[in-house]
Amino acid sequence: MPKTEKSTYSLVIVGAGPAGLACAIEASKAGLDYCVLDQGSVADAIRRFPVQMTFFSTPELLQIGNIPFITAGFRPSRSEAVRYYQGVSDSFALKVIPNLRMTGMEKTPAGFRIATSAGHFTGSRVVVATGYFDSPCPFPVPGADLPNVHRYYDEGFRFAGQRVVVVGGKNSAVETALDLYRHGAKVTLIHRGETLSEGVKYWILPDLENRIKAGEIRALFQTCVWRIRPDVLEVEGSAGAEIPFDSLFIMIGYRPETTVLEQAGVNVNPDTLGPVHDPVTMETNVGGLYVAGSLAAGKFNNKIFIENGRHHGAAIVSAILKK
Repeated sequence: MPKTEKSTYSLVIVGAGPAGLACAIEASKAGLDYCVLDQGSVADAIRRFPVQMTFFSTPELLQIGNIPFITAGFRPSRSEAVRYYQGVSDSFALKVIPNLRMTGMEKTPAGFRIATSAGHFTGSRVVVATGYFDSPCPFPVPGADLPNVHRYYDEGFRFAGQRVVVVGGKNSAVETALDLYRHGAKVTLIHRGETLSEGVKYWILPDLENRIKAGEIRALFQTCVWRIRPDVLEVEGSAGAEIPFDSLFIMIGYRPETTVLEQAGVNVNPDTLGPVHDPVTMETNVGGLYVAGSLAAGKFNNKIFIENGRHHGAAIVSAILKK
């Protein structure tokens, strides 16, 4: 992935996930002077997904740039996806500048000035495709910042034999609870609702239900955590007042961080938490500033994912060329 001393471009793309890469591919084909900035490496969010994760989507629905996505099985694994997107970036020689975190942005007469962790970039136009994985949903409970409280899950081996509590009722919580159980942890699942979310994947829901019925995973519904001590959860609900634990995973989802967009004048829908934009061109209410990928969906990140977010690049570049 190339590095450059240049800091002024016709188009700056922020985010080197599938949506940002797809936009970069279209910009490259169109001959635009562009770069892609990312706080990590290509497909960095996917790299940080759980180690054993497999995608529900089939490979052809995840591919970009008309480059075939070849996998060992019917559904791609996390590591296969990272290798694929990094390979696509290399194949197109995309101008990706890694390890730069966007910290601010302002509209200027010439376009936009983007502040990063390593200096400023300017672009006549900007596409923000930063996703949502870096911004967990708020969990305003005392003790949530303790070192044995986690907002991300990678793998379960180090939790074998531990008393582990998982908070949440959607896919990430269910999958985390099942994987921890299969790696030897003593798992308790806590959810504030009466039942699990209706959106839990149909092929894993029976697995969890059977583990609960067999007493292999303890499930506490209509239960809320209101304080976290180093080794005890204080809860309200059917479980009583306290639950001893060694490690805690708060798996209640993620939502986009829109502060930088708002600095540049973008309106954010208070109900969806998504940036206001034209769904055809993906341009926000600030001319020349576009959004791509799951960021555009706000808190409803199950509406836009790789399968449909990968098409945003073509729409955006087409709109730019028309102007």
